[in-house]
Amino acid sequence: MKRNIILGLLLSLSIGLLGNSLQAKTYQIGNLVITNPWARASAGMMKNGAAYIAKLMNNGQTQDRLIAVSSAIAKKVELHLRSVENGIAIMRHVDGLNLKPGKSAVLRPGGYHIMMMGLHAPLKIGQSFPITLTFEKAGKIEVVFTVRKSGSSYGSKMDHGKMKHGKIKP
Repeated sequence: MKRNIILGLLLSLSIGLLGNSLQAKTYQIGNLVITNPWARASAGMMKNGAAYIAKLMNNGQTQDRLIAVSSAIAKKVELHLRSVENGIAIMRHVDGLNLKPGKSAVLRPGGYHIMMMGLHAPLKIGQSFPITLTFEKAGKIEVVFTVRKSGSSYGSKMDHGKMKHGKIKP
C-alpha cells in the first residue's frame, strides 16, 4: 500500500514536470508578446543553424519593427527570409520585420527566421541559449531559445550551409 502511494506520487510529479516543460515559453516587452522561441538541432558538425518564433504578436495600437538580432552562440546572427524566385529557393538577410498593430508574425522554416552563421558548437537537443531581439519602438529583450530535434515543426528540412546568402529589403 505504501509502495503504491509513493509510486502514485512519483507518477503525478513526473506528469506535472513534463507538462511544465511542454508549455510554450512567453516573453513580453511593451505591447509585443513573443511565444515559443526554438531552434533546430544541428545535423552533425554544421556550422550554421536557424531559430524560430511560433508567434510574435503586436497587441499595441502602432506598428513596431524587429530591426536586429544578436547572440554569442555564433559569429554572425541575422534576420533572414527564404523565398522562391524563378523556381529557385533563395535565402537573404533582411533589414527588419514589420509588426502591424493587432497582428502577429511567425518566424518559421521556409519564411522569416533567425540565421546563426559560424556556430561556436553544434546545437544539441534540450540545450537553451539566449538571443537578443531589438525592436524599433519596444527596445531590446533577451529571449531564451530551446533546441528541438532536427526534423521539428513547421516545414521542410533546409541545409543552411549550402544556401547562398544575400540581402533584400522586406
